[in-house]
Amino acid sequence: MSPKVLSRWIDHIVGAGRLRPLFQSPRRILRDYVKPGMTVLDTGCGSGFFSLGMARMVGSNGKVVSVDLRPERIKELEMHASKAGLSGRIYARVCSDHDLGVSDFANQVDFAIAFYVVHHAADAAGLMIGVHSALKQGGKFMIVEPGHHASADECRSVEAIAQQAGFSVVDHPKLLRDWAVLLAKNRASG
Repeated sequence: MSPKVLSRWIDHIVGAGRLRPLFQSPRRILRDYVKPGMTVLDTGCGSGFFSLGMARMVGSNGKVVSVDLRPERIKELEMHASKAGLSGRIYARVCSDHDLGVSDFANQVDFAIAFYVVHHAADAAGLMIGVHSALKQGGKFMIVEPGHHASADECRSVEAIAQQAGFSVVDHPKLLRDWAVLLAKNRASG
C-alpha cells in the first residue's frame, strides 16, 4: 500500500471516529494561538470539531464564528454546541462559495483556521480575502491541508494566494501527516 493511500485510509478512520481527538486535538494544535477572550473564525467548520474545541479555549468571554457551505452541518454544530453547553459562544452560519458571510465581524477576529478546507474551496482567493477582511491587523490565520493531498507545489500556491490577499507567512507548524502554514494579516488586501 502506498503512503498516500495509507494516509487517506487513516484520515477516513480518524476523521469519522472517536480517534480524531488523539491525532487532531484542537487544544494541542491551537494552544499557542487561541486564548481566553478571543474572537476566532472556523472556516469550513463541518459539524464543529474545531469550533467546539476553540469555544472551550476562548472561554465564556470569547466568540467562535463558524461557517460552512452545508446547512445540515451547521445544524449538527448547533446541536453539538447545545449539548456541550457552548451555544452562547458559537455564532454559526451558512456561507457561500464566494462569501464567508462574516462582514459583521470585519476587523474583529483574532485567529482563523481552515482545517482541510482550502483544497475544497471553489474560490481559494476569495476565501483568503474573506478571512483577511475578518481579521484584526496582525491577526493570525492557520491553514492545514492533508499531507496526502498537499503537494509541495500546491502548498506554495496556497501561500502565494494568501500573500496576494495581504498575508505574510509566519511559520510552518509541524503537524503529524499534515501540511500547515501560519499566516498574519500584515496589510490591506490586494
